Amino acid sequence: MSKLYIFLADGFEEIEGLTVVDILRRAGVEVTTVSIMGKKTIVGAHKITLEADEVFEDCNFSDGDMFVLPGGMPGTLHLGEHQYLAELLKKADHEKKGIAAICAAPSVLGDLGLLKGKKATCYPGFEERLTGASTSTDPVVTDGHITTSRGMGTAIPFALELVTRMCGKEKSEALSKSIIYNI
Repeated sequence: MSKLYIFLADGFEEIEGLTVVDILRRAGVEVTTVSIMGKKTIVGAHKITLEADEVFEDCNFSDGDMFVLPGGMPGTLHLGEHQYLAELLKKADHEKKGIAAICAAPSVLGDLGLLKGKKATCYPGFEERLTGASTSTDPVVTDGHITTSRGMGTAIPFALELVTRMCGKEKSEALSKSIIYNI
């Protein structure tokens, strides 16, 4: 079974994070929500409180096939400040494991130099932080092992693209149909 880790920080955009969790679990992917805040309780950007499955410091991550960053503020800032998450993302990039980010979070990848020479998209106004990337206004962009997306309104197509990457196009299309989503 494929394994996906999604990293949550106080101030994350709830729809961007939880849509990924919901749709990927429907696809049969093992999804683990990981708090980078040193505690399991996370408060989203719109004051929705939830409990993450794990705390970053308690995870190994070696079994991860994909690592996902939701956007939102100040969640994206917290993600970008987390030294050990940065090291994990660089290692995943080196190993060509799946990496995905939505909304403002692609800026974290850009700041780490992971988007150099790639096509990428993000929330409007963050393009200058996609260092070395060819920016796009497409809702979802996959270039190699990295997928980026624009924001809350693109959360479903973003999640379905991750299903395609992890489970194949047929599974993604069947899931899209089952949730009454036309892409």
